[in-house]
Amino acid sequence: MDIYDKINELYDKRRKVQLGGGDQRIDKQHEKGKWTARERIDYLLDEGTFVELNPFMEHRHEDFGVKEAPGEGVVTGFGKINGRDVYLFAQDFTVFGGALGEMHGKKIAAVMDLAAKNGTPFIGLNDSGGARIQEGVSSLDGYGHVFYRNSIYSGVIPQISVIMGPCAGGAVYSPAITDFVIMVEETSQMFITGPKVIETVTGEQISAEDLGGANVHNTLSGNAHLKARDEAGALDSVKELVSYLPSNHNEKPPVYEIEEKDHYRPELTDKIPFDPVRPYDVRTILEEVVDKESFFEIHADFAKNIVVGFARLNGKTIGLVCNQPKYMAGGLDIDSSDKASRFIRFCDAFNIPIVTFEDVTGFFPGIKQEHGGIIRHGAKILYAYSEATVPKLTVITRKAYGGAYVALNSKSIGADLVYAWPNAEIAVMGPEGAANIIFAKDIKYSEEPEVTRQHKIDEYRERFANPYVAAGLGMVDDVIDPRDTRKTLIQALDMLKNKQEERPLKKHGNIPL
Repeated sequence: MDIYDKINELYDKRRKVQLGGGDQRIDKQHEKGKWTARERIDYLLDEGTFVELNPFMEHRHEDFGVKEAPGEGVVTGFGKINGRDVYLFAQDFTVFGGALGEMHGKKIAAVMDLAAKNGTPFIGLNDSGGARIQEGVSSLDGYGHVFYRNSIYSGVIPQISVIMGPCAGGAVYSPAITDFVIMVEETSQMFITGPKVIETVTGEQISAEDLGGANVHNTLSGNAHLKARDEAGALDSVKELVSYLPSNHNEKPPVYEIEEKDHYRPELTDKIPFDPVRPYDVRTILEEVVDKESFFEIHADFAKNIVVGFARLNGKTIGLVCNQPKYMAGGLDIDSSDKASRFIRFCDAFNIPIVTFEDVTGFFPGIKQEHGGIIRHGAKILYAYSEATVPKLTVITRKAYGGAYVALNSKSIGADLVYAWPNAEIAVMGPEGAANIIFAKDIKYSEEPEVTRQHKIDEYRERFANPYVAAGLGMVDDVIDPRDTRKTLIQALDMLKNKQEERPLKKHGNIPL
């Protein structure tokens, strides 16, 4: 045997690994409308850039008839997305159903360590039946190593999880710790206990899709941030998402060239109804303010009373947190508080300026909200804004009432600049409620109560619920023409581009979780 025989042996072994579970299992994967791990990687990464790591790693368990597992059921390595470095893993469902064992977990942990050392985003393509039962507690140890790295690298490098098949039991906790979770409709599910176990224990009957499908986690639980109709769409979302993000916490997001030079937006005067109680879609405001077609919404179907997402302003990434008057009058509740807080903290971790568009009636009232912990959940927004040191801007477009006004990036909790439109109402509560309390006797004993009430409402609005009172106290930096909003924000962010702000030295704070 000579060197050429050894080289041929190498390629034979490599081909065996690349074939995974074999042609028959690959065909079954395709029949389910799913790609193989390697097909997914080929689609996600720039052509010819993927470099595989640890292809020959093997398990060391022979109990219960455990046989060969080419590649250990997971493909790991690095490559590029639009020219930028990323590390990733893709579980191979054709090998033991992608089940995670000791060496499977070790492969993922190894590539995560490399991603952290090199300061590059990490992407996980999940398609697994869960822990490899045949390996017993060793498989659980494998999960632990992955969870640990998800946690300690949080805020160091962006971590993105794509659920492209089953993700059950302990497997769900890795995606839950990562920054963004993307699911594929009909073919991906996440749950702690599956439908059969639930039926056995509680007697409840439910399908896997209704229990933990993409629609459930994007609308009800909030466990997923994005969904796609097919695998190509999910991977396209990864590509787009990465384009807004820096590679790590020491870098700033990439900057793109734009052609727009005129930042005056006359259409903005007609986008918000002058009547303070009429609903509208805040996205119509954003479309006029940010760079064309640059708004990338996160958590679009969960807690719809607040809108969060990334966009570009003059080519630079910003994070947007916006009340949505179209739902619940834009009031803050438990879910929207959680949604906004986590997004704010992500932006702060990765040097993304935060722009808040405020039109809020307050925290949503009700027994269910109070008993559900709205105090604790609402406090998360206050905490997240207060601890954030990135540039923070607020535009009050219409209403800013009560504690919600304070919570949504007011000057008192650290906003760098707060702007208000001339029709903005900033007060402890709305004029109607305030008038009913302050002028209760005047209204009660008036010969024409409704006329008096309306007069007192107008009086309160004129004297207190306008932006000039807050501006006079320094709580609003300027009252601006709505048509100049884009220009004003561009100028402000440029002025704040070198902002440096420190917090008291500590191990970490204790956010009210």
